[in-house]
Amino acid sequence: MAGHIQDRWYKVEPGPGGKPVKVKTERYGSGLRYRARYVGPDGTEKSKSFPDRQKRLAEQWLAHIEADMSRGAYIDPKASRITFQQYAERWLGNHGADPNTGFSMESQLRLHAFPYLGSRPLASFQPAHIRDWVAQLKTAGLSGSYARVIYSNVRSVLNAAVDDTLLAKNPCAARSVKAPTVEAKRVIPWTAERIFAVRAELPERYRAVVDLGAGCGLRQGEILGIDVDAIDFAADTVHVVQQLKLSRSKAVFAPPKGGKLRDVPLPGPVADALRAHMKQCPPVAITLPWGVVGGPLVTKRLLFTGPLGGHVWRGMFNTDQWKPALAAAGVIAEREEGRGTYAAAREHGMHALRHFYASVLLDAGENVKALAEYLGHTDPGLTLRVYAHLMPSSQERTRNAVAKLYNHACSTPKIVLNEHHQETTITPTHHPHKREDR
Repeated sequence: MAGHIQDRWYKVEPGPGGKPVKVKTERYGSGLRYRARYVGPDGTEKSKSFPDRQKRLAEQWLAHIEADMSRGAYIDPKASRITFQQYAERWLGNHGADPNTGFSMESQLRLHAFPYLGSRPLASFQPAHIRDWVAQLKTAGLSGSYARVIYSNVRSVLNAAVDDTLLAKNPCAARSVKAPTVEAKRVIPWTAERIFAVRAELPERYRAVVDLGAGCGLRQGEILGIDVDAIDFAADTVHVVQQLKLSRSKAVFAPPKGGKLRDVPLPGPVADALRAHMKQCPPVAITLPWGVVGGPLVTKRLLFTGPLGGHVWRGMFNTDQWKPALAAAGVIAEREEGRGTYAAAREHGMHALRHFYASVLLDAGENVKALAEYLGHTDPGLTLRVYAHLMPSSQERTRNAVAKLYNHACSTPKIVLNEHHQETTITPTHHPHKREDR
């Protein structure tokens, strides 16, 4: 058995003739009688006290500790008293993710996890606590992909706690715990007519953003942060090497999503639109931090800037430029009289331009691997999952391919020898793909 049991009501002293005898201590009759003591894996002594008449319970507790240590499942009782918020805040400081990702995770946990789970000690977590919290997220109006992201953050914190032996197992891994559901929606790409209708309704200085989105598949942040040097007219290529994004609510330049730099083909009409745009609105040098707030300052000559020469704020662009253009083109409803805002239109954000780009390339026969590269997806499997339904029907391609093969084989003249050993040409007349009367 690991450790030993100390009886704090009695002590052993030498008696007459040197024989040990039990003598009552000053603590006799008061307080917890038994203290189970052992040395933990970190070399420090641990203990737990038990009342009178519970020595057997103390022995069982020590036996359980010994079994946990022998199979590598030992959890330090004191260390596991740390609360979820205390541990999460420490984990956020050294988990090694991109700083901007860390800022987002911190905000999400602070707003949506700490109020419900923050004060709970790690050792006390049960699957029921996670189920209740997920239900509270739904009640609060959080659902879909955003709720799933918050849940993933909590699960990551608890996974780390398991790795640090502060938690025996992650309650999120229980079969009874279900992550927030994300409704599966098929991408319905815009038509070319809608693309050009929205483009026409945008102020002239912003129309080329549609060309980079629908014609090159760039994300909104990549478009608003594109530098003039990224447009290689000689090679008909767009070098996607940065984006304009927010870091702690401040604008910064940063690498594209996932740090994936890429080259995208520059179609002729898009190149012409960019030339015309730069002639009318010359690029402006903008200086911002790189990566995070407080990062090294870099200067980029941006293609798209505001009327006063500053960089374009994404939120203001969406509200003041994009949504009015959607309404004018009939994509969303006009603002109701007396209301200053448009209705939510997440499915009609600038990401719709990327969906259009993907649908055009797939319809033209481009392979998924190339499309994933152009879109900046790290995993072509993601591209396939999102856009597989836009690919031409494989059944029709199969029918046409097999029919073409049969027709070619059956229409090719064959040379055979007749009974006089002379060559004779036979032209098949049977067409296997045509059904015969029986």
